[in-house]
Amino acid sequence: MREEKKLISAEYLERLQASPYFIVVDYNGLKVDQFAELRAKLREAGGEIHVVKNSIFKIAAAEVGIEDLGAPLRGQLAVVTGEREISGAAKALKTFSEEAEKPDVLFGFMGEDRLDADGVRRIADLPPLDVLRSNLVGLIQTPARQVATVLQTPARQLAQVLKAKSDQG
Repeated sequence: MREEKKLISAEYLERLQASPYFIVVDYNGLKVDQFAELRAKLREAGGEIHVVKNSIFKIAAAEVGIEDLGAPLRGQLAVVTGEREISGAAKALKTFSEEAEKPDVLFGFMGEDRLDADGVRRIADLPPLDVLRSNLVGLIQTPARQVATVLQTPARQLAQVLKAKSDQG
């Protein structure tokens, strides 16, 4: 491999290692200004998009432990990565592609788990991670409140009975 390709491959490898996910999209048909707009929307969501040569991307993916991408790489591809959660980038991609009808999401990986295009769209429909965490905490706290209420009820009733007896006597 030529030195130039090694440097480019190392750059992609670094991006993939720093990101907990990546999403592969076919950007064919996007104009330069549309691509710049998509890049800006992804940046707001904590992601970034880079055009990638298929053969070099395969090498970088293999070096991070993803030997089989699950689909052949064909056409003009770009890869979305980021250091935050995948849902923000997936939402930005979904919103942009609904407006511009491009790019087409092909597949993605979250860690070592492969996501097809529908999986990426489903993640885009999820609420943000902070909201999911607060919902989970709420679910955990609800039974605890109910248990506390049940435990306090007999003591309260006993106190009321004792008070009533003392008021009578």
